[in-house]
Amino acid sequence: MAGVRHEHGDWRLRLDIAYDGTDFSGWARQPGLRTVQGVLEDVLATLFRRYPPAPGVSVAGRTDAGVHATGQVAHLDLTDAQLRSLRRRGDDASTMKPEALARLLAQRMNGILGADSDVVLLDSTIAPAGFDARFSAVWRRYEYRVSDPTGGRDPLLRRTTVRHPATLDLEAMDTAARALLGLHDYATFCKPRAGSTTIRTLQSFRWERDGEGVLVASLQADAFCHSMVRSLVGATVAVGDGSLTASDLVRLRDERMRSGAFLVMPAKGLVLTEVGYPADDELAGRAERTRARRELI
Repeated sequence: MAGVRHEHGDWRLRLDIAYDGTDFSGWARQPGLRTVQGVLEDVLATLFRRYPPAPGVSVAGRTDAGVHATGQVAHLDLTDAQLRSLRRRGDDASTMKPEALARLLAQRMNGILGADSDVVLLDSTIAPAGFDARFSAVWRRYEYRVSDPTGGRDPLLRRTTVRHPATLDLEAMDTAARALLGLHDYATFCKPRAGSTTIRTLQSFRWERDGEGVLVASLQADAFCHSMVRSLVGATVAVGDGSLTASDLVRLRDERMRSGAFLVMPAKGLVLTEVGYPADDELAGRAERTRARRELI
């Protein structure tokens, strides 16, 4: 079969995934808990039970418990026999292009997950050479939804939208969000993890109201540390209700210390919407540089 193979001879596939995080204990597999990774890897174990070992899944961003995704990206590596096994009855795997076989993976996985599953494979494709879902990424984009009295209450959105009792000042929140942009140490807005840096480049952060009056925050960074998005949203909501000012947030950020001046927002309002990657010929270099930085921490 023609196509791009991984350096070890396997086929690397990119998975595009969406999920409702409400009933998941986050992305990462944990003993005794239902997680997105655990569910997907269990499906893969079923799908490839005749072609062991079952592949594992590597992800662009490990979302926390209750966080949703419409644009999550992951990768896995399949042997030639595993890729060929995806063919449908009557297909000749020896003549099928690897790209066609790869697309069947999402269909097969969705079939096992079921029509009403809270996790869905949007697509499965042969990944370009050098692609790594986590280390090749150059940015992640999230949205967060808050409904105040201006936005009304929609029970159909209760799993993805946080209710705020007071009317919020959109302009003040947007101004505060933009004041936090740039390359900084965001320790104020991150739950510390041993051996992890809190230096990030916040590339974009803005607030707007959608057509229903719901406040929607859009944030993009090279990467986000643990609880960073929900903390940044909580800090700007505090500006919106008059508890803090934009200059207060800049001061708190530069102090680089966790603060009780604002609340970390609930997970249910947060959605990972997109992961960005460089041009195909830059994927391997990006992954190598990112992996080297993580190893130095």
